[in-house]
This record gives sequence, structure tokens and C-alpha cells, in this order.
Amino acid sequence: QVQLVESGGGLVQPGGSLRLSCTASGTIFSINTMGWYRQAPGKQRELVAVITSAFSTNYAASTKGRFTISRDNAKNTVYLQMNSLKPEDTAVYYCNAKEIVGGALQNSWGQGTQVTVSS
Repeated sequence: QVQLVESGGGLVQPGGSLRLSCTASGTIFSINTMGWYRQAPGKQRELVAVITSAFSTNYAASTKGRFTISRDNAKNTVYLQMNSLKPEDTAVYYCNAKEIVGGALQNSWGQGTQVTVSS
């Protein structure tokens, strides 16, 4: 079981930037994919960005060009650099890790960090 701890959320004005961090700990065999999801009030959780162990990335259309996901395998950490933030980016952001253990997929989630974009 992988434990994920997020940090970096907060209050920012429209057009501002935030950098989220998520560090994995515990018994880690091989984390194939790490990513960020978000859930706004009244909405379902949605994928923001993902990054594979080979550093291939994928972004939600609404964030592409503004957000950048990266990972440091040596630190077991994934980052989300968020620029040009909009009020609609306001949500709880969750870190996710997918690990293959004994041929089975283990899906781990962090507790979430609040991002509020408001003037």
C-alpha cells in the first residue's frame, strides 16, 4: 500500500500560480503512473494530468497549456505546476498513484489539498 501526501494548495488570485507536490511512501514496488485529479463542489472527480514512469504525460483539455505535471522518481514525488489559474480551477486536488503488485493494480489516493482561485 502506497501512502500519498499532498502539499502546496492554497488561495490564489486569478492568473496566479501554485505548485502542488505529492510524495509517495510505504511499500513501493513499482509505481507505473502518478497523476492529479480534482473535484469541485457539486461535480465528479476528474482527471487533471497523469505521468507515466517513462515520463509520458496526458492532460485534461481545460488545463493543457497552463498546467505541467512532472515527477522525480528518486524522490517518489510528483508535481503539478499550475499557471494562469482560473476560478473554475477551484477544487480539491488529489494525488493518485497506480502500482502493479503481483500482477494486480493497486490504486492509491492522497487526502487532497484545497486550491481556491478567487479575487
